Amino acid sequence: MSDFRALVLREADRKVTAAFETLTEADLPEGDVLVRVSHSTLNYKDGMVLNGIGRLVRDYPHVPGIDFSGVVENSHHTGFKPGDEVVLTGWRVGEAHWGGYAEKARVSGDWLVPLPTGLSMANAMAIGTAGFTAMLAVRALEAHGLKPDAGEVLVTGAAGGVGSVATAILENLGYRVAGSTGRPDHADYLKALGVMTIIERAELATLPSRPLARERFAGAIDNVGGPTLSNLLTQIAYGGSVAAVGLAGGSDLSTTVLPFLLRGVNLLGIDSVMCPMEHRVETWNRLARDLPLDKLRAMVEVHALDDLPRLGKEILSGGVRGRAVIKIS
Repeated sequence: MSDFRALVLREADRKVTAAFETLTEADLPEGDVLVRVSHSTLNYKDGMVLNGIGRLVRDYPHVPGIDFSGVVENSHHTGFKPGDEVVLTGWRVGEAHWGGYAEKARVSGDWLVPLPTGLSMANAMAIGTAGFTAMLAVRALEAHGLKPDAGEVLVTGAAGGVGSVATAILENLGYRVAGSTGRPDHADYLKALGVMTIIERAELATLPSRPLARERFAGAIDNVGGPTLSNLLTQIAYGGSVAAVGLAGGSDLSTTVLPFLLRGVNLLGIDSVMCPMEHRVETWNRLARDLPLDKLRAMVEVHALDDLPRLGKEILSGGVRGRAVIKIS
């Protein structure tokens, strides 16, 4: 049947509202592959879109959801045929193009990745954009020389989606992981994922008092930005790197060139949206290989499509731990 259910955002008087509607395939945007969506997930960016924050969406009506997994129903793309299981993250889907909070999606086949061997469609969305970003960060740190015997690696925002997956991957690869969080009640959760040292968020959340502090971490994955990243750069050991993946604490960076000139520190920007396809495929294959599924399952809560309006508010206030998977159909 061509009819399907979707969460649709509409804007009136610069106020965005969300409602569940019945659409038809004729309502879908252009694309050469039609997918029956199985699962989606909730990311911080989805929370912003659902609540009309940041003007990430400019054209309404709009179907949000920046990633999804599903089965190809119809394809005019040479790389995919009906029945193929696929994953989509990035490419501004859910922002500039309709996304995964619907039972069907039509997209460009150039944006799709075949579901990696060993992952179910539910597992792929337990990973989602957050987990994909985490593995991009791990790969970037590895490419700049990080090895398990180099010392402790810090993950900021460790109880969030990116932080949880990054922690599980790093621990599985043999790294000693420190986790920074503002939620002390999540200590047991973080220890189960592999965090050996828990650092209170406030300890890093102020601007550094001097350009260089004690060399403390061999590397870091930073979800926070702002003063936290500024502070963190002063504490990275010689030749170490920080992979910057988020800005929950602000987009400003107040630092000096001394960490870069005197310690050879690398600041690595991680972009999961327009990441080239060859890196996407390799990153998904690494996730299938290096992310323990038992730890993935421990960080996941599964929700229904109807829960999204509530969850979209909770994730903005820090009320969502780990990964929220949305079962679509």
